[in-house]
Amino acid sequence: RVPLLQAAGKKKSLNLLELTEAELEEQFVRGDGPGGQATNKTNNCVVLKHIPSGIVVKCHQTRSAEQNRKLAREILQEKVDLFYKGEASDVFKEKKSSEKKKQEKKRRAKENLERKRHLKEMQQLDEK
Repeated sequence: RVPLLQAAGKKKSLNLLELTEAELEEQFVRGDGPGGQATNKTNNCVVLKHIPSGIVVKCHQTRSAEQNRKLAREILQEKVDLFYKGEASDVFKEKKSSEKKKQEKKRRAKENLERKRHLKEMQQLDEK
């Protein structure tokens, strides 16, 4: 089973709950991680909080504060949708289907590897 809040931030969904600016609390803080002076001296990391649910998103994916604001809102919208709708959310369904595809791909790769191994063993037996 996929933890609900980990499924957010993956793909765009059309049927998400709308957020109003009145429900949001926004802060700009210094980011962390690699980047040196560009990271240490600029407040372009966005911390966005959805007040009714208490969900907090921190976004520092780009150097631009405006782009980070936009990305943070998209991620927060997905997480809030997931919080309220749970497993009925489009975000959760997308995540679950991508997990199934990934597992199927892994299974096929394993089968191919077994086939190749078996073929190699047969060739070695024929040579002897």
